[in-house]
Amino acid sequence: MATPAHAATTAVAPTLAGRLAAVKVAKTINYYPSNAGWSAMWTNFDPVAIDADLAKAAALGANNVRVILFPDAFGYPTPKAEYAEKLRKFISIADSYGMTVKLTLFDWWEGYSEVARSVTWAKALIDPYKDDPRVVTVELKNEFQPDDAAAVTWVRQIIPAVRAIAPNLPLTLSVDGGTGAAGMAKIKTALAGTPLDYYDFHFYGNSERSLAEIRKAQAAVSPAPIVIGETGVSSGATSDGEQAAYLARVFRAAAEAGVGSVAPWTLNDFSAGAIPAQSNVSTIAGQYTFGLYRSDGTAKLAASVVRTAWTGTAMPNTYLNLGFEAPANELTWKANQPEAGVGTVVTGMARTGSYSLRFAGTTRTASGLPSMRTAPITPVQPNYKWRAEAYARGFSATGVTEISLSWFDAAGKWISESTSNRLPTGNTTWTKLVVETTAPAGAASVQLHLKSADNTGTVYFDDVAMS
Repeated sequence: MATPAHAATTAVAPTLAGRLAAVKVAKTINYYPSNAGWSAMWTNFDPVAIDADLAKAAALGANNVRVILFPDAFGYPTPKAEYAEKLRKFISIADSYGMTVKLTLFDWWEGYSEVARSVTWAKALIDPYKDDPRVVTVELKNEFQPDDAAAVTWVRQIIPAVRAIAPNLPLTLSVDGGTGAAGMAKIKTALAGTPLDYYDFHFYGNSERSLAEIRKAQAAVSPAPIVIGETGVSSGATSDGEQAAYLARVFRAAAEAGVGSVAPWTLNDFSAGAIPAQSNVSTIAGQYTFGLYRSDGTAKLAASVVRTAWTGTAMPNTYLNLGFEAPANELTWKANQPEAGVGTVVTGMARTGSYSLRFAGTTRTASGLPSMRTAPITPVQPNYKWRAEAYARGFSATGVTEISLSWFDAAGKWISESTSNRLPTGNTTWTKLVVETTAPAGAASVQLHLKSADNTGTVYFDDVAMS
């Protein structure tokens, strides 16, 4: 095990205000080992693997780790001594890397009629840490369902019981990605008599509109603060590049909204069989590839994004691969109207570097012109000025070659389009295409499109920029 990298914890008991302040800015990582997800982390507890993983998390800049506890695994209503010791060991390992712990209780559990037994279980696990600065917060239930009347009745009784056990531990509940801000508002209303200290937003929506979604979540529970307790996208379902861009957009939007804690889901990809069969996500291939690290331990581009965010460095547009130089699995460009033509990354005709984007033999559809599109890391706000540019070059080019900014509202509905000057037809040298405009009223996201339609020749794009 690593030598502690910080001073020994103080004997002074932490306060509720102090812990809540830490929670609001925590650099939190969601964690399971790559070969033992969910309850298997505890049934197959491996302190050596955990130590190695938390070392990687700390190297990214994490100072807090979320760990989820399962009544069925730990023993209920009285936790087994060996599992209480596993939790103690986990907290000790986290502490050795200067990381505090966020405890999530009652996962894979719906015994809402068992209030007394629930309190017994929670007390046994929380009481040893109620004044321990290594534990900063308790999430009472993962992805709470506010439309479940039995769950609401239960949590109304659990909150005061846990407060009596640990009055200085901030309490929260999370909502799932589908429930979102509306679910958070329902929880706030249902718990008016027993309020939470803060709310935990799990965001898996469209990252291009993440600022609008975060602000909706804030408004739903104001004046209580929020954290983003889970966010991310599967690299297996998209690409390494799109996973990285997704997280970059969410971190940037959160900063704009004044949300100081964003927790990626999750540190590791999962190997085959790592997710227990009783989990409803165990058969979904994409659920295995949300990690910042692959199951073989190698880092994805997303790990670099998180390190950038947690070290306070400005988030660069290079994560969008605007020069087409990144490896194929790190592309963030997506085809639009692909039946009319698709741009491909090629060598041999770059303005700078080695690669450019090529269109040839394109047509158009009734819905529009074929293009390759991406979205900026910087969030869209109405009336802000935007500039995009790209260099294009044609060989026997025909039709329309241009770039455009397409604007969308908070619901993802198209508002309008701003287009650049067009590349002349025929044979041309590298020509700059530029669009400068102001975001229209109601705009919540924008996409940059590189277009070439009705083109019987060939067109290349390179050296894209957005600001």
